[in-house]
Amino acid sequence: MANEEKKDFNAMLRRDNGMPKIQIVTDQKTIEKYGGTRMYFAPPADYDRVMKAVPVGKLLTVGGIREYFARKNGADFTDPITAGIFVSIAAWASCQREGDETPYWRTLKAGGELNPKYPGGVEAQKKLLEAEGHRVAVRGRTNLRYYVENYEAALFPLN
Repeated sequence: MANEEKKDFNAMLRRDNGMPKIQIVTDQKTIEKYGGTRMYFAPPADYDRVMKAVPVGKLLTVGGIREYFARKNGADFTDPITAGIFVSIAAWASCQREGDETPYWRTLKAGGELNPKYPGGVEAQKKLLEAEGHRVAVRGRTNLRYYVENYEAALFPLN
């Protein structure tokens, strides 16, 4: 995202954009990749609500949230594009609010990777995660990527 300081992320968080909804997918490659035809779209506020539930010391992945929404709503999978966008919106909205914080830094990308699109980038997320006892490792030589070590052991169960 660009020009974050000029956007009202809390207004974006409150928009439902016709969601929640299930869309039937007919593209064979998508069906094979995600294992079904029923794709769920959750509204942005639902991502924020789930991210707020994660206690100190625990973690989520965007994929875990997507699996939870699909399971809870009778879908085969949740749209990955809107999921990534809505997780970022929840993070930026939290930073624009006074109080009612969403601990967005506890939500990781696939494989335990930190999210460079969060406020302050990976350095800010790294600092917050390390303050909660997580160890962050750097991988790569030129394109550095950051990952929480052994993140699977700290995953918060979504039931």
